[in-house]
Amino acid sequence: MGLQENVMTELKTAMKAKDTVALEALRAIKSAILLAQTEKGGGAGLSEEDEAKLVQKLVKQRKDSAAIFKEQGREDLAEPELAQVAVIERFLPEQLTEEEIEKVVVQTIDALGASGMQDMGKVMGVVTKELAGQADGKTISTIVRNKLAT
Repeated sequence: MGLQENVMTELKTAMKAKDTVALEALRAIKSAILLAQTEKGGGAGLSEEDEAKLVQKLVKQRKDSAAIFKEQGREDLAEPELAQVAVIERFLPEQLTEEEIEKVVVQTIDALGASGMQDMGKVMGVVTKELAGQADGKTISTIVRNKLAT
C-alpha cells in the first residue's frame, strides 16, 4: 500500500477517534501529496523516494517551527508541532542510527578517495542519495564534516 492509501486509512481512523492533532498532521501530508502530484502533472503517482522526501520535509518544517516557538518561550505553540511530528514520522522508513550513517559515510569517503573539506559536496551528494528517507540531511552533513575534518 502506498503512502496516499496509508494516509487515507489513518485519516479515517483519526476522524472516528476525533484526534485533532493526528487529523491536522494527516491532512498536511495529504495536501503535500496532492500538491506534489499536480506539480508533476496529471495523475502521475510519486515514487517511494519522492514520498519519503516529502514526509521528511513536513517533519523538518514542524521541528523548525517548534524550535522557533521554544526560543520565543511559546511552549503552548511548540507542543502541537511536536505532536504532529510524532504522527508524521510514522510514515517515514526506519531511520538509521548515527553509527549506521557513520559507516556509510566512511565507506563513501574511502570509495571516492575524499581527503578534505573540498570534497564535502561530492560525499554529501552520494551519501544523501544512498540514505534518502532513512536519515536527516543535517545529521549526515554533521557526520561528513567531522570525518573530512580529521
